[in-house]
Amino acid sequence: MSIVVMIVVLLAALLHASWNFFVKNTEDKSLSMSAVVVGHAPFALAAILISPLPDIKSLPYIFAGALLHVGYQLFLLTSYRIGDLSLVYPLARGSSPLIVAGISVVFLGVHLSWLELTAVMTIGAGIMSLTLVRRADGLRNGHAALLAIITGGFIASYSLVDGMGAREAGTALGFYGCLSIVNAVIFAVTMRIFHPGTITRLVYKDWRLALRGGGASFFAYAMVTWAFTVAPIPLVTALRETSIIFALLLGVFVLKERLDLMKVFATVCTLLGIGLLRINR
Repeated sequence: MSIVVMIVVLLAALLHASWNFFVKNTEDKSLSMSAVVVGHAPFALAAILISPLPDIKSLPYIFAGALLHVGYQLFLLTSYRIGDLSLVYPLARGSSPLIVAGISVVFLGVHLSWLELTAVMTIGAGIMSLTLVRRADGLRNGHAALLAIITGGFIASYSLVDGMGAREAGTALGFYGCLSIVNAVIFAVTMRIFHPGTITRLVYKDWRLALRGGGASFFAYAMVTWAFTVAPIPLVTALRETSIIFALLLGVFVLKERLDLMKVFATVCTLLGIGLLRINR
């Protein structure tokens, strides 16, 4: 993986961590998640205007990707309300690169060197080791573990669909712009049904919130979508999931959370995986 792609994806990971940090630390999580998703719309429209339209062959990927993103977003919104999942969420983020790598190699014919596979597994292990930070029963709680596995499945699924779709589209920005519009519309309709008043409040009162959260999220994943078109999807996915390490560091330095041995191990292990990807350039 080239240094340019690595820098772009790591910057995307930092932005991703920032909007997750924003959602988790907002009291009304329905409002903050709506701000992030619906806030994509103005940026997505601008992207569509300045980039070529995606090839029609990518339409199935656009709609499939949008549905998978909505599923993930609604599931993430639920996860932030369930204490058990907060203990095993790193399992979901860490397992998704392993799922993507396994499917890519076994079913999609993608060739990864042993060093690349080792890098993906090292990053995944570093992220999943965060489940041990709070010495609690998260991994032994069947309900929490199931939620984490489902979340990891959503992440892996939309990563593969978006990566293949962006390649078919011939334009990463145009593809993600269209996908984001569909995503925002479906999510807004869902919120109006299950959380009436949230979207109205967002549009008329908290639109600045939408621009901040939506902007960070849109640009983060737009950069990842571009990276999918120039580098192997499993490697981009693994590098993107380092966002959870950025979130950990934000917690330590902004919220003054305790820095313990497992957090240090997770960070070092993840950095080692990133180093292996760079060595394999």
